Amino acid sequence: GNIEFEGEYLNGKRNGKGKEYYKNGNIEFEGEYLNGKRNGKGKEYYKNGNIEFEGEYLNGKRNGKGIEYFENGNLEFEGEYLDDEVNGKGKEYYENGNLAFEGDYLKGKRNGKGKEYYENSNIEFEGEYLDDERNGKGKEYYENGNLKFEGDFLKGKWNGKGSGYNLNGKLLYEGEYLNGKRNGKGKEYNLNGKLLYEGEYLDDERNGKGKEYY
Repeated sequence: GNIEFEGEYLNGKRNGKGKEYYKNGNIEFEGEYLNGKRNGKGKEYYKNGNIEFEGEYLNGKRNGKGIEYFENGNLEFEGEYLDDEVNGKGKEYYENGNLAFEGDYLKGKRNGKGKEYYENSNIEFEGEYLDDERNGKGKEYYENGNLKFEGDFLKGKWNGKGSGYNLNGKLLYEGEYLNGKRNGKGKEYNLNGKLLYEGEYLDDERNGKGKEYY
C-alpha cells in the first residue's frame, strides 16, 4: 500500500516529472523521466532523507554535471559523469568539508593531471595519474607544506629520476629510483647543501662505484 512512484505518464511509461519512494516512505528520487527512465535533472536521496546526488541524467544513468554528498549531508564530490561513472573534471572532499582531490577522471578513476590535499588543506601531491595511481611527473609534499619529492612516478611509487628532500625542505638526494628506493646513480647532500657522496645505489644503500666528499 505504500507509494512507489507518483508523477506523469505517457504511453504507459514514466514521462515528465516524478518521484520515487523507498518502502519506508522516504523519497528516493525526484526529477525528470523519458520513456520510463531518468532523463534530465534530478535528485537522489539516502534512506535517511539526506540528499545523495543532484545533477543530470541520460537513459537512467548519471550523465553530465553532478554533485554527490556523504550520508551526513556534507559534500563528497562535484564534477562530470558519463554512464554513471565520473568522467572529466572533478573534485573530491573529506567528510570535514576540506578538498581532498581535484583533477581529471576517466571511467571513475583519476586519470590525467590532478592535485591531492591533506585534511589540513595543505597540498600532498600534484602531477599525473593513471588508473587512480600516481604515474608520470609529479611533486609530493610533507604535511607541513614542504617539498618531499619531485620526479617520476610509476604505479604510485618513485620510479625513474627524482629529488628527495627532508622535512625542512632541504635537498638530500638526487638521482635514480626504483619502487620508491634509491637505485642506480645518484648524489647525496648534507643539510648545508654540500655534496657528500656520488655513485651507485641498490635498495637505498650505496652499492657499486662511488665517491665520498668532506
